[in-house]
Amino acid sequence: MKLSLIDQLADLAAARQPAALVTHLATGAQTIFTPETADDAVAAAIADDRSGELEIDGRRCFVLVRNPPARIIVVGAVHITQALAPMAQLAGYEVIIVDPRGAFATAERFPGVTLSQDWPDEALEKLKPDTRSAVITLTHDPKLDDPALTVALRSQAFYIGALGSKKTHASRVERLRAAGFADAEIARIHGPAGLDIGAKSPAEIALSVLAQLTAARRQKPTSR
Repeated sequence: MKLSLIDQLADLAAARQPAALVTHLATGAQTIFTPETADDAVAAAIADDRSGELEIDGRRCFVLVRNPPARIIVVGAVHITQALAPMAQLAGYEVIIVDPRGAFATAERFPGVTLSQDWPDEALEKLKPDTRSAVITLTHDPKLDDPALTVALRSQAFYIGALGSKKTHASRVERLRAAGFADAEIARIHGPAGLDIGAKSPAEIALSVLAQLTAARRQKPTSR
């Protein structure tokens, strides 16, 4: 591989940009594609995290997908988060928990998870949610959830979820409208978050949220 291609892949990885290295098997020629520059077949491979052989313009190629880790940014170090974090890690996600309340966001409660005690909007501004990022707010506290949602709605996050009852979500919608968001923008929020499976316990709620998030990532319609 040419040094220039190695440098380009490194730059894309640093920017958390999904990409694929395509090698023409007959000639050894190599090209790097992003979702924006790839044809449909390569773009689908990138979206599916799927490396392998493909026929491109009548030539057999090997597509090596080089995607940044998919990640879930959770606002609120609460009981549901304690169930959600290990489930998400098992599903292959990097988990980042944001909660400025130091007594909640501790390594003892969340071993092996990245913790941030920044204010939610400040944390998300640093993390820059992208097309391989999900944002979930679980605190039920508008002072924490709303700043995070404000940043998330201006990002490319593939999933935005907010816990709370329908009444709570209706109030949240009104606050976001007052903050200048259009209804089409607010509609990106899955609220209340999670598939309607009758979940009661923190683990069941975490399961419903992870299932809905996975469906959104894989572009399958879900009921809310």
